[in-house]
Amino acid sequence: MSAIEVRVRRVYEEPADDDGTRVLVDRLWPRGLAKATAGLDEWCKDIAPSAELRTWYAHDPDRFEEFGRRYRRELKGPERAAAVSHLREIAHRGVLTLLTATKKADISEAAVLADVLR
Repeated sequence: MSAIEVRVRRVYEEPADDDGTRVLVDRLWPRGLAKATAGLDEWCKDIAPSAELRTWYAHDPDRFEEFGRRYRRELKGPERAAAVSHLREIAHRGVLTLLTATKKADISEAAVLADVLR
């Protein structure tokens, strides 16, 4: 079985030819980004962390490890688990690029999600 390729990028970056399927995984639409120019294949907002978890985390690098644990727990809930399965199916068909508006994509929900999908 070959490994799937899941990438993480900021939604504000220009789409790359090798991005494959581009999926926004934030609950809120990114500020200042027009839907017509976003270059998305899908917006999977149901997979985003809860508002409570997002607020607690506040993209504090010191909380990233605990954020990852808590978010992985949330991903096991029925609605998010279905979304994980959906993204995994996409990833098995080719490259999947998870998009987020956060400034530090490497410590975002997209980074945790990419690890879960891999």
